[in-house]
Amino acid sequence: MDLDKRQRAMLREMGVRLWQPPPAAGLAPVADAIHTVAVGARPTRAEDRFDTETAPVRAPAPAATPAGRPVPAQAPVSRLAPGLQPRPSGVELMDWPALQAAVTGCRACALCESRKNTVFGIGPTAADGAAPQVDWLIVGEAPGENEDLAGEPFVGQAGKLLDNMLLAMGLQRGSDDTTPRAGVSRNVFITNVLKCRPPANRNPDPAEVAQCEPYLKRQVELLQPKMILALGKFAAQSLLQDSVPELQKIPLGKLRGQVFHYLGVPVVVSYHPAYLLRSLGDKAKAWDDLCLAMSVAPTVVRSA
Repeated sequence: MDLDKRQRAMLREMGVRLWQPPPAAGLAPVADAIHTVAVGARPTRAEDRFDTETAPVRAPAPAATPAGRPVPAQAPVSRLAPGLQPRPSGVELMDWPALQAAVTGCRACALCESRKNTVFGIGPTAADGAAPQVDWLIVGEAPGENEDLAGEPFVGQAGKLLDNMLLAMGLQRGSDDTTPRAGVSRNVFITNVLKCRPPANRNPDPAEVAQCEPYLKRQVELLQPKMILALGKFAAQSLLQDSVPELQKIPLGKLRGQVFHYLGVPVVVSYHPAYLLRSLGDKAKAWDDLCLAMSVAPTVVRSA
């Protein structure tokens, strides 16, 4: 291949190495060696990158043995992106402090790259770092910008609306050092399915939900709530995916008005406060959901 020094330098910058066949009689010269790319070389331009999420993966043609039988192709090895780490092992056995530390240091998906803070949840504290035992668990979808900055779920306007909803139920968010209102219980823990904010407040990705699900499951196991209130589509789908057939096809509105169960705990589904801020007419429906949950909760507490 007749290339000058400048052309060869450009190819090296692109990560392309040229393969030259050994001289042999009867072989025609290589017509276009620029397309012969060394194994492991990869393009650097954004428009040349292969999108593994959307583009079909084509396996290379199997090589042939001397007997003419194809050699089985090796399965591709799954690797985390640079800077990511596997989710901590043993989540299902962690105590409350270990679970908090695992969430804080988690780098199992790309959300860790853009977050300011992880959002573990907020509620009363217990002695010796044990998980608080609560009657109510409120599960939202994912932190937004304000939650990411504060490291606390449901702040901003949606958080204020949730606080009003809780007060109407006789509940108040906060830890044990929060000044309680008269006749109001702080026996509630508030968390989200995702512990990190998706960029630009986009919807959670299924892979991100899958990475965080063990954390939420362990929270439920340690908190031992008497009632779970799932706010929003992704909270409902995460909690009910193993108990409701074809859940992905069911609109949130059709999950309302029923009592489901997650790990043996009753679950009532309602709208997310952020949605209610945009759809004021559905606030009455949300109040119906809270009334349903409160009608079930006393029965659960008495029989516990």
